[in-house]
Amino acid sequence: MTEIAIRVQGVSKWFDRYASPQERFKRLFDRGDASSDRFHALRDVRFEVPKGAALGLLGRNGAGKSTLMQIIAGTMQPSEGRVITQGRISPLLELGTGFNPEYTGTENVRLNAAVLGLSPSEIRRKEQEIADFADIGAFIDRPVKTYSSGMFARLAFAVAINVDPQILLVDEILAVGDMGFQQKCLNKLREMRAQGLALIFVSHSPDSVKSVCDKAVFLDHGQMIYAGDADVAVDRYLSFMREAMNAEQIKSD
Repeated sequence: MTEIAIRVQGVSKWFDRYASPQERFKRLFDRGDASSDRFHALRDVRFEVPKGAALGLLGRNGAGKSTLMQIIAGTMQPSEGRVITQGRISPLLELGTGFNPEYTGTENVRLNAAVLGLSPSEIRRKEQEIADFADIGAFIDRPVKTYSSGMFARLAFAVAINVDPQILLVDEILAVGDMGFQQKCLNKLREMRAQGLALIFVSHSPDSVKSVCDKAVFLDHGQMIYAGDADVAVDRYLSFMREAMNAEQIKSD
């Protein structure tokens, strides 16, 4: 029986919006009387990712992809439902997250690896592998505030894949890298999947999703439009986008 690495069970997330600070303050003491405008970022999302599998997340900006990734990573709590994970999670959610701009690349490598649970001896053993994969030369010993977005992406990805994760969450960060580095990363993801890594991959590139993922979920306004084969999900997403663009064009005319 295939072992499940990630279970997303009926996850919903909403945020209450208030007309004024006074209304927000009132809500703290009297939940029954104060009214709010509730924004639903996710509605009853559910899927499973087995070990060694890759799931793509597709959807327009604001569809709920990043919110879902944060909930899976444990940095945000769902309003309803739950997420069950097995194994060390390495989240690669936003460029520069977890990096101190005043620290050097090497110092940030040590800090991030420690936060992700590696021992001092493991960190020392991994440092050179991370530096080699990032391939940013002498910049590894310079403050990361001097880095370009591409250098940030290189170092962040190198750290994420070299801390022995069982679960890897990648949210659009590869979009800022050059084509050669992107291909290097995609090849590495395939290799890690073969070793049992469970991957959730967010990308606006249909080709990347088809290349890396066997399954995909298409979200729109927080709801699951389709969950299943990655090729089918990409086709539905592209068709949806074409229809949306045509509708907007007709409206503007």
